[in-house]
Amino acid sequence: MNAPIADTQRRRGRRQLVFLASLFFVPLLVAFWLYYGGSGWRPAGGTNKGDLINPAVPLPAVALARPDGTRTAADFLQGKWTIAYLGDGACDERCRKALYLSRQSWIALNKDMDRVQRVFLATGPRVDTEFMATEHADLRVALVGDDADAQALLAKFPAFDGVAPAAAGRLYLIDPLGNLVLSYSAAAPDKALLTDLKKLLRLSHIG
Repeated sequence: MNAPIADTQRRRGRRQLVFLASLFFVPLLVAFWLYYGGSGWRPAGGTNKGDLINPAVPLPAVALARPDGTRTAADFLQGKWTIAYLGDGACDERCRKALYLSRQSWIALNKDMDRVQRVFLATGPRVDTEFMATEHADLRVALVGDDADAQALLAKFPAFDGVAPAAAGRLYLIDPLGNLVLSYSAAAPDKALLTDLKKLLRLSHIG
């Protein structure tokens, strides 16, 4: 085969590869921009079981203190899907029920468990570390104190029905990019979180 013909075939092959790649990546980029970009468009909330946070709220990357005196990484709410509970560290009955629900939902994910983490964003002066260690060994506990970083994070959580986020006893779902996307009240059906998680993990190529 002479050189001009070979060069022509190579160029044609490269154009075909670029065309095929564009068929895959362009719709993906458009969908990403629509979901997270400045268009303000989000899918209708008819199929999700939790309360849709629309638009999604980017959380600041901040390092929070842990009960043992160390600090989290600044990006500890990124990289995986996160089930977060925000509430008093003393963990009353409502808190314990929410943590139990999050744990059972996480366990039910089976092979996808490693794509999801559980986090307790604890407010108040005391954390029931014995209960956490005994019942929720996988749970990552971070303290939402009075420092500027912690308050900047807390300020991003929306209020529902006029109740301050720290007092609402809600579970939150955070995507791997660190965006608040869904919230679940104490009255939400037990399977609501698991249903949404399974759907998101099936559709998501991140986290």
